[in-house]
Amino acid sequence: MAFSFTVIKKDSTSRARLGRLVTAHGEVETPAFMPVGTHASVKAMSPRDLDEIGCQIVLGNTYHLYLRPGVEVVRELGGLHRFMGWRKPILTDSGGYQVFSLGALRKISEDGVRFQSHLDGSGHLLTPEKVVEIQQDLGSDIAMVLDECIPHPADREYASASTLRTVRWAERSLNARNKTDMALFAIVQGGMYEDLRTECARELTALPFDGFAAGGLGVGEGEAALRAMGEFTAGLLPEDRPRYLMGVGRPEDIISAVRAGYDLFDCVLPTRNARNGSLFTSAGKINIRRAEYASDARPADESCDCYCCRNFSRAYLRHLHQSGEILAAHLLTLHNLAFYHRLMESVRNAIREDRAEPWLRDSELKLQQSESR
Repeated sequence: MAFSFTVIKKDSTSRARLGRLVTAHGEVETPAFMPVGTHASVKAMSPRDLDEIGCQIVLGNTYHLYLRPGVEVVRELGGLHRFMGWRKPILTDSGGYQVFSLGALRKISEDGVRFQSHLDGSGHLLTPEKVVEIQQDLGSDIAMVLDECIPHPADREYASASTLRTVRWAERSLNARNKTDMALFAIVQGGMYEDLRTECARELTALPFDGFAAGGLGVGEGEAALRAMGEFTAGLLPEDRPRYLMGVGRPEDIISAVRAGYDLFDCVLPTRNARNGSLFTSAGKINIRRAEYASDARPADESCDCYCCRNFSRAYLRHLHQSGEILAAHLLTLHNLAFYHRLMESVRNAIREDRAEPWLRDSELKLQQSESR
């Protein structure tokens, strides 16, 4: 089945919109959050758990899967969906951010990125063409082009050269694709320079990409700059293609980005926070490690109907976490991801029912107030 995207409904007072992605492995109603399954697994969750909380799509990572277990293993075992037992859509990140994180272990040139594996020190070269080939072999529904994630701060000369290289890499990526059922998204870079982002978006949107992402945000620029540049970048992207804000995942930031017109989000925040004992609830975040919960009979969130909240007390969850039990990671992660998916379902319903702006405004205010407590 060919990839398609349809805007079903637009909010009349903001850029928020309700959409539908169609892929070879099913449909995704947007706005949607994608749990991060870097190594073909969302940490502490089974595919059945993800399905039961309403997850529509997950994210895998090209860099990590290329290094381990190796793309040949995944391809020979039937592709990433069969390998990880997930029947719904998968988006794979190109690995550009992971390479950015390697620092001295990588060297960027016009050819691509030469780097040393963080696993065994072996040398590798990822080119734009190689990254597309890997994602095709994995059987991705949505693939990302190789880009260079610009750090913050970055001087203008570096940001300009990097942005132009990202555009050239995107063109090479498009030419390398030969699977018609795999969507390919380009990534708009440009650092904190509006004119560079404008130029990058103009070049990329002139090409037949299936969707576009805003990259290079959430890398230390601060909340105000993140929101301002995220909104600015969204305004540069075509309305008839999906817009993906990469790696930004605080609930209040997602709500702000929905208002700006983004459709897809991913972040490790809900799963990482869970493993550290931090839970998202309708009344704000709680740290289950605190002594005050040692005999607390309430569920993590009294307004949540996930498996964790239906069956277990805060006292039990604290006991599991303090005891180092594996079950703690599972239950807390399940709850946090259920919170995120319920949030996305609520915003979709608000757009559908013509009450998006008051819902977005009230939810953002409530989240900000709970963060300050």
